[in-house]
Amino acid sequence: MDRPSHIYTVSELNKQIRSLLEGRFPFISVSGEVTDLRKPYSGHIYFTLKDGQAQVKGVLFKMQQRYLAEPLQNGKQVICRGRISVYEPRGDYQLMVDAVDFHGAGNLQAAFEQLKKKLATEGLFDEKVKKELPKFPNNITLITSPDGAAVHDFIKIAKRRYPNTTLTIVPVAVQGHQAPAEIIEALSTVNNLKATDIVVLCRGGGSIEDLWCFNDEQLARAIRRSCIPVVSAVGHEIDFTIADFAADLRAPTPSGAAEMLLPDAMELQKNIAAFNNALLQALQRTIRESEHRFRYSRQRLSHMAHPVDTLLLKVSQLGMTLENNIFTGLERKRLALQEQKTRIERHNPTSVLSAHSQRVALLEQRMTHAVFMLLQAKDLQYKNLVGVLDAISPLATLARGYAIARKKDRARTIITDAGQVTGGEKIELQVQHGHILCRVEPAIENEETVTK
Repeated sequence: MDRPSHIYTVSELNKQIRSLLEGRFPFISVSGEVTDLRKPYSGHIYFTLKDGQAQVKGVLFKMQQRYLAEPLQNGKQVICRGRISVYEPRGDYQLMVDAVDFHGAGNLQAAFEQLKKKLATEGLFDEKVKKELPKFPNNITLITSPDGAAVHDFIKIAKRRYPNTTLTIVPVAVQGHQAPAEIIEALSTVNNLKATDIVVLCRGGGSIEDLWCFNDEQLARAIRRSCIPVVSAVGHEIDFTIADFAADLRAPTPSGAAEMLLPDAMELQKNIAAFNNALLQALQRTIRESEHRFRYSRQRLSHMAHPVDTLLLKVSQLGMTLENNIFTGLERKRLALQEQKTRIERHNPTSVLSAHSQRVALLEQRMTHAVFMLLQAKDLQYKNLVGVLDAISPLATLARGYAIARKKDRARTIITDAGQVTGGEKIELQVQHGHILCRVEPAIENEETVTK
């Protein structure tokens, strides 16, 4: 019986299972009844989520508990949203909970799934009916509550990335029974005006009840009727609404919507500078090649030296003039762009208020980069060690086509010399995958012993 090519350790097996589960279930919603709830000294909440046939362990970390609408108690029917993971030391899998919905969340979730299935069957969510978004929008209209933090996050990121875009806010209710009608009316008004490139439905996170207005059937149909592309930027990354599926684009958060819809002006300037340098280098290379060709022609036609010199000088002068004109034009455009940017930043009332936020973001980026570099260094060290082990492994030698010859005695002596065997003797060859039984043929006319 063939032996398995790799024997897992328990740690390796649990790590593989963890990778599979976390990759297969990145974010899920699970409904059930809370039982066996306990809160040890660490402050984390450990519990079991069960239904009539099965149960699964769950954990709600201390930092996430501030988002609970009410205390988590045994016997509560809830919907837990989070991700599946494996605690490798014990081999237990559990639900890592990010948010908990109470108060009939199961009924709401059932209604959500029923409406989603209905509209999907009608083709309302098909990708082929969705509109393409412009890469450089001149105007973006936000249908949102002007008092929410989400709209301010969007505006801050938009002004930083691409200040040339004009932002328009249409105030509506984004929670409650009146919200769907107000959002539908706002969509109709914006479409009638036709003064914007993109419409963004913008709202921060909340419970399933808070976001329920975006699960309205008529709102989904109004989104699809819109002649202007509609982007849904509702809730957190793990929140999904019917509006997300009906929209032409779903953004994970309002801040993420600003990042996705607007290009980075600084990156654009870098690209322009790079293209400028490439153009100048190509132009200079062309001029040099032309000069070489003219010099070669002058050498071949020495009797026409004076006309060639004149033409060469003229070409050189024209090349310099062309290069200067291009450089001057590009520099003038760059200065004009810089002047516009400076003017916008000078009149931007949020610049001072956003300075501290930018510093915090920079420090967070540095910390993330440092952690990434450390992990990259550890990964490289691990790969180097694996490479060394593989290089010195005898199995690697067998994989290259070599074999180990052994005698069929008790000690299974390794054969290193032809004199160790005699004609007719049986020997064994070990190759990469398995063993081969051979018989030694007698030497013929003083030739070396061969195997068969």
